[in-house]
Amino acid sequence: MFAEYLPIYMFVALGILLFTGFPVAFILGGVGLGFAFIGMAMGEFQWIFLKLLPSRIFGGVMENLILTAIPMFIFMGTMLERSGIARDLLNCLQVVLRRVPGGLALAVTLMGTILAATTGIIGASVIMMSLLALPVMIQRNYSHELSTGTIAASGTLGILIPPSIMLVIMADLLSRSVGNLFVAAVFPGLILAGLYVAYIVIRCTINPALAPRLEANIGPTTTVGYIGMIFRSFVPPVVLIGMVLGSILGGLATPTEAAGVGAMGAVLLGLINLVVLPALGVKEFTLNQPGEDAVKTETGLGAFFATLREVVDRTMLTNAMIFGIFLGATIFSVVFRFLGGDEIVQSWVGDVGAWRVLFTVLLIVFVLGFFFDWIEITLIVLPVFAPIIASLDFGDHVDKFEVTYWFAILIAVNLQTSFLTPPFGFALFYMKAVAPKEVKIQEIYRGIVPFVLLQLIGLALVIAYPDIALWLPRVLLN
Repeated sequence: MFAEYLPIYMFVALGILLFTGFPVAFILGGVGLGFAFIGMAMGEFQWIFLKLLPSRIFGGVMENLILTAIPMFIFMGTMLERSGIARDLLNCLQVVLRRVPGGLALAVTLMGTILAATTGIIGASVIMMSLLALPVMIQRNYSHELSTGTIAASGTLGILIPPSIMLVIMADLLSRSVGNLFVAAVFPGLILAGLYVAYIVIRCTINPALAPRLEANIGPTTTVGYIGMIFRSFVPPVVLIGMVLGSILGGLATPTEAAGVGAMGAVLLGLINLVVLPALGVKEFTLNQPGEDAVKTETGLGAFFATLREVVDRTMLTNAMIFGIFLGATIFSVVFRFLGGDEIVQSWVGDVGAWRVLFTVLLIVFVLGFFFDWIEITLIVLPVFAPIIASLDFGDHVDKFEVTYWFAILIAVNLQTSFLTPPFGFALFYMKAVAPKEVKIQEIYRGIVPFVLLQLIGLALVIAYPDIALWLPRVLLN
């Protein structure tokens, strides 16, 4: 009986060890190898199976050309952050939306939506948004709950809105087209952003004290200055992201090629922002009120090369972390399958209907999101459950050939939701780590509740109306 349920015990051991704080990559690989030796001792696992691991790792991970897009997307987002372009974008959006209720919160939401195309690591996204926007919102006397909820929800859009690192990994695990998955994620991501915008406007209209408007004397005072602000701070990142995403949607470039264009474009924008514009005498745009100390950015070639080196270092470390988890997850999944894990799951599925299986998997992902990062969840859950979901019949609700794409988008939306759920939502802890001292963890918890409900509404919409995710791929790619 013990040998028969070894795959179940693998998941139990994994769940326990993940709470030890030991690196996830080592836990995944260690649990896989440990249970491989236990299986050999019990006659359930053959030594020859371990010889498959090197070829699986090198052929499935190290030599996978699709995954080369990951470090370039990480580099692109990090460069936009470190070169000051993201901060300039936030300042510009504040001025543009000053007349709208909750203008600064809307600016944060729109910036999160725009920069979502350059980031895919939740920690990096939320920390960047918190450092850029949270002190400004507190300075403008915004409600702490509204501020933290807006930043946390907007910061997690990066794992859904393409081009997303998570979608690249999902496409590889599912053996599906990255471009198709990118296209399928466009409307669900925009719907979530739209729900955030609608909620902020309605709530701030009802209670304006939650979000005081930006003073009229802050920002450009002339039409020329206003247009100059738009062209310096808003147009460059939007054009870059439009080129990257547009080239993929238009079939002009593969995601890997588009990632290379995005990385090079981010370098050029950083060079322009740190070297060319200061040399031409174009002043940095800030929103500091009279009497406040302006936040200065070091400029010149020295500052640019220092920024470039820091961006390369951060990209290398983040990329090493992701691919380390890839290796550990590959070992885990190979051992799980050879121990008969697929048969156990399939026998369970045979006893319940398709919809019950789908909702059970979504619930499992939601709960796992309380404790683990999306990388671990994706690499553990998708290889096990995706083939099973693809084999199920949902009748006329979803075409059988489109079930895999629909399921991937549901998981993506669900993962974003789970990162905001207390008590262990990772986005909340990332924010608290860099938030000003006056922001309490209780305020962060209260602030994200409305946004979690909005995300559940978005998930329900995609479940009820699959064409939200599947219509655009049919139109553009068929």
